Amino acid sequence: MSHDKKSTQVPQMNLLTKEEICIVFDRFKKQNPEPKSELIWKNAYTLLVSVVLSAQTTDKSVNKATEILYQTADTPEKIIKLGQEKLETCIKSIGLYHTKAAHVIALSKMLLSDFGGKVPDTREELMQLPGVGRKTANVVLNVVFHKPTMPVDTHLMRICPKIGLAEGTTPVEVEESLVSRIPPQYMQNAHHWLILHGRYVCTARNPLCTTCLINDICKHNEKPEEK
Repeated sequence: MSHDKKSTQVPQMNLLTKEEICIVFDRFKKQNPEPKSELIWKNAYTLLVSVVLSAQTTDKSVNKATEILYQTADTPEKIIKLGQEKLETCIKSIGLYHTKAAHVIALSKMLLSDFGGKVPDTREELMQLPGVGRKTANVVLNVVFHKPTMPVDTHLMRICPKIGLAEGTTPVEVEESLVSRIPPQYMQNAHHWLILHGRYVCTARNPLCTTCLINDICKHNEKPEEK
């Protein structure tokens, strides 16, 4: 009898218990009580733009590019007035700048035409905007509107199954698993803690297991096969 990939890998996945999940996040909280996004932003609009710009690049490179940009253009109206060519010049140091500039101009126009110039506070509305996917929408909802969403980026895709926090081989599967398993009291800050953990401790090439504060509780699962 044949089995698909998902059915063969799930029994091999060791998951943390509810008690262990609480221990993990209590340790994260003790170390960093109020984690923040590393993106620098001034208002809901600039955070949205920065998250769109951060695709496939680092927060530091986005912050460097937007530092001067946001001094003069921090609203949809001002970005549209700036124009795509000048916007591209401002963000040329980050990857995919041409496509990203086009998305920023288009989403700015849509914010004005469809949302009264304000950033919407629902995932469905945010995902109508050009260049805004589920992860970007979840970041905006969490950081700006303080909603208990779970943005899943490459760090979370990699470390959450490894730690035993979540099952899944796609971002949506991992997101749904995390949302269902993480207790509500940790949800507001959970993705910040996990991103920082993946970025600075549980790194892809040389994870710092010997100094990791959850090394004793981590399940050290092998990476599941991609679908």
